[in-house]
Amino acid sequence: MSTATPNTTRALEYAQDFVDFVNASPMPYHAVDSVRALLKDAGFEELVERHNWEQTANLKKGGKYYVTRNGSSLIAFTIGGKFANGNGIAIVGAHTDSPCLRIKPISKKNAEGFIQVGVEQYGGLIAHSWFDRDLSVAGRVYVQEGDRYVPRLLKIDKPLLRIPTLAIHLDRGVNTKFEFNKETKLVPIAGQVSVDKNESAPKTCADDPALKMTPEEFESVQSVVTRHSESLVQLIAKELDVTPQQIEDFELVLFDHQKSVLGGLNDEFIFSARLDNLVSCFTAARAIVDSASTVKDNAGISLISLFDHEEIGSLSAQGADSTFLPDVLLRLTKVDFDGQGSAASYFHETMAKSFLLSSDMAHGVHPNYSDKYEAQNRPQLNMGPVIKINANQRYATNSPGIVLLKKVANIAQVPLQLFVVRNDSPCGSTIGPILAAKLGIRTLDLGNPQLSMHSIRETGGTFDIARLTDLFRSYFENYTDVDARILCDHL
Repeated sequence: MSTATPNTTRALEYAQDFVDFVNASPMPYHAVDSVRALLKDAGFEELVERHNWEQTANLKKGGKYYVTRNGSSLIAFTIGGKFANGNGIAIVGAHTDSPCLRIKPISKKNAEGFIQVGVEQYGGLIAHSWFDRDLSVAGRVYVQEGDRYVPRLLKIDKPLLRIPTLAIHLDRGVNTKFEFNKETKLVPIAGQVSVDKNESAPKTCADDPALKMTPEEFESVQSVVTRHSESLVQLIAKELDVTPQQIEDFELVLFDHQKSVLGGLNDEFIFSARLDNLVSCFTAARAIVDSASTVKDNAGISLISLFDHEEIGSLSAQGADSTFLPDVLLRLTKVDFDGQGSAASYFHETMAKSFLLSSDMAHGVHPNYSDKYEAQNRPQLNMGPVIKINANQRYATNSPGIVLLKKVANIAQVPLQLFVVRNDSPCGSTIGPILAAKLGIRTLDLGNPQLSMHSIRETGGTFDIARLTDLFRSYFENYTDVDARILCDHL
């Protein structure tokens, strides 16, 4: 363990807070809701994109604010008490989504007497890790309340489904080569037809007059009861305390019912789902809340931007490749914080003075596969955040950014590591290059090291949670001063 290990009691408290955060956040909607609760408790004021901020939002120096889009992406910021128009913004970007299995729009299916649920793969998950796990269901459900249709968050705390493997007696080669068709074999079972009170032989319009549709009904999408297992719909309705008829539609995913925990001989590990990338979401949110106590002395703006859909390319209305962050930045840079009565926009000046830390998890060295790592760049768990570098701009890091992060880390006494992939290995990417190109903003990619990335069950370092939080807090509090001493284009 590094001599720079943070106070053990404090580190364990931060790690346990993170574990609680993950256990409450099986889907981006829940993650954003958890961050929203943290921000509201810290006195952050909610903004609404549909409102005219010049009329409804009293943005002022020393203020703390947040705004959401689609319920799955969130931006929060604090405005320094010494902020002046045109000053820079210290941004931490992360993503709220993780690879998973999502229930199909029409998921109802039976086979060999089993009730099954059709699922679709979301992102680049390690599919075999989903077999023989206790799975449950979570998501966003749209419910009719009077003449309104409102979203409700669902998280069923019960093992509901399982994707069974085939017995070794029927597949002797399973330990040497486990291959399967993801459409036909990656299908969870939810029960048995013979004991299910809602399952019966398929009905036709001739059998049941209630199934006869008017021409208008025929043109619309079928109800959720006809598209999904009736027992599943009834369970969702019971969980939300509504009737099945009130449920208009939903977006549901499967998640590992086994709780995230601290583990290892000395509690040095976090065994958990969704470390990628809820670690970055939690630490960024915690850091901006912690740094808010010094906002009156800050000459810049501190901002976190948590995006949905990174795992599938970020191209959506609420992804990093959307207008969400540019829209918020444009609104911010039009506010007359100096009281000069000017309606001018400081967008371009501000972007040139701003910086983005793109935070996404990094690959820690695996003791059983050490040959997969570059010889000199082998990050270890619990040894601090990892700066990610790629010559082909899969990561957006360059030398001025490394200088900046080193100085910020030195102030907080946070150790840093470096990572680059082998020349014979592919390299993933992040929201960093996307936002760097979209905004023309200087960017560095970093993240905590972990094992088993994109598995249903990942492994991270307990002590790295406090370290990344400390690094982000130091970045928010010291960015303006440190950046002023790092020359780039203005030699």
